[in-house]
Amino acid sequence: MTALIDLSGKRGLVVGIANEHSIATGCAQMFRAAGAELAITYLNDKAEPYVRPVAEALQAGIVLPCDVRVAGQLEAVFERIAEEWGQLDFLLHSIAFAPSDDLHTSLIDCSAEGFALAMDVSCHSFMRMAKLARPLMKQGGSLMTISFYGAERVVEHYNVMGPVKAALEASVRYLAADLAAQRIHVHALSAGVVKTRAASGLDHFDAMLDQVRAHTPAQHQVTIEEIGRIAAVLASDAGMTLTGSTLYADAGFHMVA
Repeated sequence: MTALIDLSGKRGLVVGIANEHSIATGCAQMFRAAGAELAITYLNDKAEPYVRPVAEALQAGIVLPCDVRVAGQLEAVFERIAEEWGQLDFLLHSIAFAPSDDLHTSLIDCSAEGFALAMDVSCHSFMRMAKLARPLMKQGGSLMTISFYGAERVVEHYNVMGPVKAALEASVRYLAADLAAQRIHVHALSAGVVKTRAASGLDHFDAMLDQVRAHTPAQHQVTIEEIGRIAAVLASDAGMTLTGSTLYADAGFHMVA
């Protein structure tokens, strides 16, 4: 792959790879193609066999488990980075979760417990990562998270994840203000619909995919590599004047939906 931006000498953490089809994988591939050194996490022992081959292909020097629901695991990742690298230049947060019963019901029927868990894993974990990353970003850096159009408009079957992603996008703006003095810029990438393992958990996902493709200019379905190219720019020095924004990596779907 041809590097479109130079990330040589930069080190980044990618959280959220589930397999080779993940949006986080496309981003990691572009980070690496641009010259970055990567740390990669996997959710648990069940996920490791799907993630480790991706990490090996990317020559990741640090590969660790990270379930943000397990006390101490996220902190352990940053401790390892501090010990081995002593710095962090960028971070990609690409995780989201809601209990199945709460995801597959209308928002009005979502339980308080399910809503709180979805918010904790999908949104508050980004704030936790920002706090842990800040002391390692001594020369500034980039924090990125993955969102979706359902944060701002009602998307059928997206349910509880709509308000959760809306909170995530609002958090990006507030974190950007909090961290501006440290030259840490913060972004949300609103990605087009991609057939990933996580997305397939939504009800009627294939119908959603067809609908999005039909309403996207030129009927172009974005790829994980195309999303990754934008993430690579945001991770680079070229992205340092941008912060606090939600950028659309959706081939124009948002403007005609």
